[in-house]
Amino acid sequence: MTGTETTTRGGAGEAPPRPPALSPSRAADFRRCPLLYRLRAVDRLPEAPSRAQVRGTLVHAVLERLFALGPAERTPGAAHALLGPCWDALAADPAVAALFDGPADPGFAVWLDSAAALLDTYFALEDPSAVTATAVETRVEVELPGSGGAAVPLRGILDRLDDGPDGLRVVDYKTGATPGEGYESGVLFQLKFYALAVLLARGRVPDELRLLYLSDGTALTYRPDAGELHRFGRLLDAVWAAIRRAAPAGDFPPRTGPACRHCDHRDRCPAWGGTPPPYPGWPGEAA
Repeated sequence: MTGTETTTRGGAGEAPPRPPALSPSRAADFRRCPLLYRLRAVDRLPEAPSRAQVRGTLVHAVLERLFALGPAERTPGAAHALLGPCWDALAADPAVAALFDGPADPGFAVWLDSAAALLDTYFALEDPSAVTATAVETRVEVELPGSGGAAVPLRGILDRLDDGPDGLRVVDYKTGATPGEGYESGVLFQLKFYALAVLLARGRVPDELRLLYLSDGTALTYRPDAGELHRFGRLLDAVWAAIRRAAPAGDFPPRTGPACRHCDHRDRCPAWGGTPPPYPGWPGEAA
């Protein structure tokens, strides 16, 4: 389940935007800064992609296509051969293409080589020919029974779901470095979210969740139990209840912290002298 999410609005004549839901990314946004959550999930303001983000998307796309091949065909050479076609598909987005001055850009070759290196690390972590993948890059949408009878909508994308002799396993690819000391809680939050979503979707606690960090070749595993996941569900219920209390009046205040240095919306933040756009109201409800 990848944390990458788009924040674009539909154009004229398109279906209205779907109501927000909780994902690991959006839940983390709200807990870190309610205004950031609003700008991403409610206003859906676009954010320019970075080279690192697009590299992650590229690697995920290659691995998705790799698992569409037969087990014996899932080789490093096949993965490298998929880089070009997957990049061409991504570069159809002008915002992605604008990251480089065309294929002749010297930085493009270095960047593409770094994506190939991530794929090589993937093959060092596991043998895809021995994997029984039943779902790849699959959207999961479930409802968590919340307090007072209100359901908590959960959404996410499973990078891969394996269901074989070793049990039910959720696998997530990370193209960044393994989090350092002090950031483990964010990883555990994400893992529990994945496990709970699978439990609600399949009625079964996954036997294992595995994070594969392709930057430094680290694999992290987590084996959940039902009681732990139900307690975590109460935390998500509390987060969603706080969001819904803030929604009618748009009461999403900023909360400053170290992440402000890299925030795409700092110029709209009152904490930094900016002004947010007019609150559009909660999608699907009167403002």
